[in-house]
Amino acid sequence: MNSFFTGLLFLTRIPVHYNADWTPKACGDSVKYFTLIGAVLGAVNVAAAYFFIVLLPLLHIYIPGYLGAFFLLLISIILTGALHCDGYTDTMDGLLSGRDKNRMLIIMKDSHVGAHGVTALFLLLLGKYSALLCLYPLSLQNTNALYLLYSALFLMPALGRLAMVIGITMFPYARKEGLGKAFSAHSSKKSLLTASFIFIIVLIINYHNLYQSLWALLLTIIFSVAFCRHVTSKIGGLTGDVYGAVTELVELLVLITFAII
Repeated sequence: MNSFFTGLLFLTRIPVHYNADWTPKACGDSVKYFTLIGAVLGAVNVAAAYFFIVLLPLLHIYIPGYLGAFFLLLISIILTGALHCDGYTDTMDGLLSGRDKNRMLIIMKDSHVGAHGVTALFLLLLGKYSALLCLYPLSLQNTNALYLLYSALFLMPALGRLAMVIGITMFPYARKEGLGKAFSAHSSKKSLLTASFIFIIVLIINYHNLYQSLWALLLTIIFSVAFCRHVTSKIGGLTGDVYGAVTELVELLVLITFAII
């Protein structure tokens, strides 16, 4: 259980009272549970949607779609403490700078946020909000739309963490040291296999909208590998910030997939 709770406490802000072991090996061992942690986040997302869309109307309180989409996006950010948004912003600052490898790594490590990072974060959040608004059911009688939103909210964080596991286990780490080094150095392809097996179970649980779910899985794998290869060609590997970036981008990809298909 220590491996699971180590990952849960690192990746989320869910208030869990557990004295986790923060050794590098424990961090590496937690990688195989990342998709399970994503499923936990997804379950909270679904519970929030159920509260806004189903429970509140019973009290004659109706949340408009615009506000509902905003609240769902806000909750997903609060659950992670914007950890991955921070990594995404730093990554975009470096990659979009057009500098050489060493300069990109310096920019990504800098705590200051540049125009590239701000613009990229704005577009990411706008994209997520737009997709959630497309998925938000206009009527409780439209059960197909309701289950489509539930499926997207449930799979979005799980696939995002699966993408992170792909990056951690299949690509080298770009720095000699760093926050993500322990996860990379002490995990292996077995961690990816375990994470993938857990996701299959998650997929079975989420049997509604299987067609869209399989499309989301396929696009996640293709995009994750392509993005991580691109970053590796630029800076010689991945960093903890890039792990956050690929997670955020895949979450956006999943929402768009469910909104379009």
